[in-house]
Amino acid sequence: MNIIKTSFFCFAFATLVGCGNSNSTATETADSTATDSTSAAGTGKVEFAEAAFDFGQVKEGEVVEHVYAFTNTGTSPVILSRVSASCGCTTPSYTQTPILPGKTGEIKVSFDSNGQVGKQQKIVTVVSNAENGVTTIQLKGEVLAK
Repeated sequence: MNIIKTSFFCFAFATLVGCGNSNSTATETADSTATDSTSAAGTGKVEFAEAAFDFGQVKEGEVVEHVYAFTNTGTSPVILSRVSASCGCTTPSYTQTPILPGKTGEIKVSFDSNGQVGKQQKIVTVVSNAENGVTTIQLKGEVLAK
Protein backbone atom coordinates (compact mmCIF):
# COMPACT_ATOMS: atom_id res chain seq x y z
CA MET A 1 0.00 0.00 0.00
CA ASN A 2 2.87 2.39 0.84
CA ILE A 3 4.45 1.73 -2.56
CA ILE A 4 1.24 2.79 -4.31
CA LYS A 5 1.00 6.00 -2.25
CA THR A 6 4.68 6.80 -2.85
CA SER A 7 4.35 6.12 -6.59
CA PHE A 8 1.24 8.31 -6.82
CA PHE A 9 2.97 11.15 -4.91
CA CYS A 10 6.05 10.96 -7.18
CA PHE A 11 3.86 10.96 -10.30
CA ALA A 12 1.83 13.96 -9.08
CA PHE A 13 4.96 15.87 -8.09
CA ALA A 14 6.69 15.17 -11.42
CA THR A 15 3.57 16.26 -13.31
CA LEU A 16 3.30 19.56 -11.43
CA VAL A 17 6.99 20.36 -11.77
CA GLY A 18 7.07 19.31 -15.41
CA CYS A 19 4.03 21.42 -16.29
CA GLY A 20 5.52 24.50 -14.67
CA ASN A 21 8.77 24.18 -16.61
CA SER A 22 7.22 23.61 -20.00
CA ASN A 23 4.81 26.48 -19.42
CA SER A 24 7.65 28.87 -18.56
CA THR A 25 9.56 27.93 -21.71
CA ALA A 26 6.49 28.45 -23.87
CA THR A 27 5.85 31.82 -22.25
CA GLU A 28 9.48 32.91 -22.67
CA THR A 29 9.40 31.87 -26.34
CA ALA A 30 6.13 33.72 -26.92
CA ASP A 31 7.46 36.83 -25.15
CA SER A 32 10.65 36.91 -27.18
CA THR A 33 8.69 36.39 -30.41
CA ALA A 34 6.32 39.23 -29.49
CA THR A 35 9.25 41.50 -28.68
CA ASP A 36 10.99 40.64 -31.94
CA SER A 37 7.90 41.36 -34.04
CA THR A 38 7.24 44.61 -32.17
CA SER A 39 10.81 45.77 -32.77
CA ALA A 40 10.56 44.98 -36.47
CA ALA A 41 7.28 46.87 -36.86
CA GLY A 42 8.35 49.92 -34.80
CA THR A 43 6.96 51.16 -31.53
CA GLY A 44 4.73 53.89 -30.27
CA LYS A 45 5.79 56.39 -27.62
CA VAL A 46 3.59 58.35 -25.21
CA GLU A 47 4.65 61.95 -24.53
CA PHE A 48 2.53 64.09 -22.22
CA ALA A 49 2.24 67.85 -22.75
CA GLU A 50 2.35 68.07 -18.92
CA ALA A 51 2.97 65.19 -16.56
CA ALA A 52 1.90 67.07 -13.42
CA PHE A 53 -0.93 69.49 -12.69
CA ASP A 54 -1.12 71.66 -9.57
CA PHE A 55 -4.73 72.60 -8.83
CA GLY A 56 -3.69 75.03 -6.08
CA GLN A 57 -6.10 75.32 -3.15
CA VAL A 58 -9.71 74.09 -3.11
CA LYS A 59 -12.29 73.77 -0.36
CA GLU A 60 -13.08 70.30 0.91
CA GLY A 61 -15.90 68.74 -1.09
CA GLU A 62 -15.00 70.32 -4.44
CA VAL A 63 -14.29 68.06 -7.41
CA VAL A 64 -11.17 68.92 -9.40
CA GLU A 65 -11.01 67.78 -13.03
CA HIS A 66 -8.06 68.01 -15.40
CA VAL A 67 -7.36 66.65 -18.88
CA TYR A 68 -3.85 65.42 -19.66
CA ALA A 69 -3.14 65.45 -23.39
CA PHE A 70 -0.51 63.16 -24.85
CA THR A 71 0.93 62.55 -28.30
CA ASN A 72 2.13 59.32 -29.86
CA THR A 73 5.60 60.34 -31.04
CA GLY A 74 6.51 56.81 -32.13
CA THR A 75 6.01 54.91 -35.38
CA SER A 76 3.24 52.46 -34.36
CA PRO A 77 -0.23 52.89 -32.84
CA VAL A 78 -0.41 53.15 -29.04
CA ILE A 79 -3.14 51.39 -27.09
CA LEU A 80 -3.72 52.29 -23.45
CA SER A 81 -4.46 49.02 -21.67
CA ARG A 82 -4.92 50.32 -18.14
CA VAL A 83 -5.10 53.69 -16.41
CA SER A 84 -5.39 53.48 -12.62
CA ALA A 85 -5.30 55.93 -9.74
CA SER A 86 -3.43 55.67 -6.45
CA CYS A 87 -6.62 56.21 -4.43
CA GLY A 88 -10.39 55.76 -4.71
CA CYS A 89 -10.96 59.53 -4.57
CA THR A 90 -9.33 59.89 -7.99
CA THR A 91 -11.07 58.60 -11.12
CA PRO A 92 -9.42 58.49 -14.56
CA SER A 93 -11.11 58.07 -17.94
CA TYR A 94 -9.09 57.80 -21.13
CA THR A 95 -9.02 57.41 -24.91
CA GLN A 96 -10.06 53.83 -25.65
CA THR A 97 -9.15 53.71 -29.35
CA PRO A 98 -5.61 53.21 -30.73
CA ILE A 99 -3.66 56.47 -31.02
CA LEU A 100 -1.91 56.56 -34.38
CA PRO A 101 1.61 57.98 -34.78
CA GLY A 102 1.53 61.78 -34.60
CA LYS A 103 -2.01 61.83 -33.16
CA THR A 104 -3.14 62.78 -29.66
CA GLY A 105 -5.16 61.13 -26.93
CA GLU A 106 -6.26 62.24 -23.52
CA ILE A 107 -6.72 61.13 -19.94
CA LYS A 108 -9.32 62.97 -17.88
CA VAL A 109 -8.75 62.78 -14.12
CA SER A 110 -11.39 63.69 -11.51
CA PHE A 111 -10.42 64.16 -7.88
CA ASP A 112 -13.13 64.28 -5.18
CA SER A 113 -11.67 66.31 -2.30
CA ASN A 114 -14.33 65.23 0.21
CA GLY A 115 -12.49 63.95 3.32
CA GLN A 116 -9.07 64.75 1.83
CA VAL A 117 -7.99 67.81 3.85
CA GLY A 118 -4.35 68.86 3.55
CA LYS A 119 -1.66 68.62 0.88
CA GLN A 120 -2.53 66.09 -1.82
CA GLN A 121 -0.53 64.28 -4.47
CA LYS A 122 -2.41 61.73 -6.54
CA ILE A 123 -0.56 59.47 -8.94
CA VAL A 124 -2.22 57.99 -12.03
CA THR A 125 -0.41 55.06 -13.65
CA VAL A 126 -0.73 54.64 -17.42
CA VAL A 127 0.01 51.22 -18.93
CA SER A 128 0.26 50.84 -22.71
CA ASN A 129 1.99 48.96 -25.51
CA ALA A 130 4.30 51.94 -26.09
CA GLU A 131 8.08 51.99 -25.81
CA ASN A 132 7.62 53.67 -22.42
CA GLY A 133 4.99 51.09 -21.43
CA VAL A 134 4.38 52.34 -17.87
CA THR A 135 4.26 56.07 -17.20
CA THR A 136 2.72 58.23 -14.50
CA ILE A 137 0.95 61.56 -14.28
CA GLN A 138 0.30 63.57 -11.11
CA LEU A 139 -2.46 65.74 -9.69
CA LYS A 140 -1.45 67.82 -6.69
CA GLY A 141 -2.61 70.68 -4.55
CA GLU A 142 -4.08 71.50 -1.17
CA VAL A 143 -7.56 70.87 0.19
CA LEU A 144 -8.74 73.38 2.78
CA ALA A 145 -11.19 72.35 5.53
CA LYS A 146 -14.79 73.52 5.15
